[in-house]
Amino acid sequence: MYRGMTVAVVIPAYNEEGYVGDVIDGLPSFVDRAYVVDDGSTDGTWAEICEHAEKRNEEHVGEFDDLVVPIAHEQNRGVGGAIKTGYLRAREERIDATAVLGGDDQMDPDELQQYLDPIAEGVADYAKGNRFARPEDWAEMPRFRLIGNVILSSLTKIASGYWETMDSQNGYTAISLRALREADIEGMYEYYGYCNDLLVRLNAADLRVADVPRSSEYAYSGGWKSHIDYTEYIPRVSGMLARSFFWRLRRKYLLTSYNPIAPLYLLGSTVLGTGLLGLLTSLVRRDSDSGDWFLATVLGSLVFFYASLLDRADNSDLEVSLEQSSRGRPSLTPEQEASEEGADPSDPSENGATPAGDGQPQPGFDGDGGSPGEEPTGGTVSRSDR
Repeated sequence: MYRGMTVAVVIPAYNEEGYVGDVIDGLPSFVDRAYVVDDGSTDGTWAEICEHAEKRNEEHVGEFDDLVVPIAHEQNRGVGGAIKTGYLRAREERIDATAVLGGDDQMDPDELQQYLDPIAEGVADYAKGNRFARPEDWAEMPRFRLIGNVILSSLTKIASGYWETMDSQNGYTAISLRALREADIEGMYEYYGYCNDLLVRLNAADLRVADVPRSSEYAYSGGWKSHIDYTEYIPRVSGMLARSFFWRLRRKYLLTSYNPIAPLYLLGSTVLGTGLLGLLTSLVRRDSDSGDWFLATVLGSLVFFYASLLDRADNSDLEVSLEQSSRGRPSLTPEQEASEEGADPSDPSENGATPAGDGQPQPGFDGDGGSPGEEPTGGTVSRSDR
């Protein structure tokens, strides 16, 4: 247990022979449960999981009979599908806080407490890493990944409503039992981009998110190399985010309660899209009405921008920014400490922040919201490349 909470870790693994065993062996002593999900691996990953699980379980004394729970997918479902399996199991067993550690050993287990603290303190329902919190960390990230991350983080801000949250691709996370119950976990995207989609679902349930400063040094050490083709990956995830964006508007601003944000977004999107299409067509044909289409494009942009301002204001209390303390542990900013002063610790049985208001083989995990073996995104990323 950690600060009165039961703690679980989900470890997704796809063809991680030689690495997933180290992750199991390195689990911190306060972890009560580890769901190690073999996502249809074709190498010796499953045998390695079972071997190391048996050893850890023999030594384990704690809240549950077994520390490590090996789970095997008969077919590959993707890293999001593997994490979803672990999340649902943790919810079933009423685990207070559930973190994610990649099966490729690219996440430092010594940092796990940083992600659990916001949940234990009732500050947030979901804590995620942020490699953009400190400028010195940007240099550690490969340039192509930095550019792709910035693009997807910007799109995720619009889709999710978490306008201050950065590094949406970061896979080092912890989630509260409350969030597992209230967010639509069953519908979570199962492939690359699952972490972006999860943010959308958390926002639709009015759950609070904390950005935890994280260095890229551990993940990108040892000659790490990625073969992900962002020319395929970004369009694919962008399409998913567009669908998730309209899902959030319908779920949050139309079905549960009416809010003019949704119709304004829809009006702006329609006018903007129509204006752009008409403008491009008129320019190609050299029609004289291009000025009218340009005006429609500008008006659509203004309406969409106004809707985004309302959306940002409506969700401003659902984001928590953490600073790095001198001990290397995140702490609340002075303003947030003042707002939280006097708040009771979260109930371990329901932990988390109080909501505002009342067939193609998919990857293992690369600690970046993706996976080492993702074929559909144009290549593979493997710990063997490091």
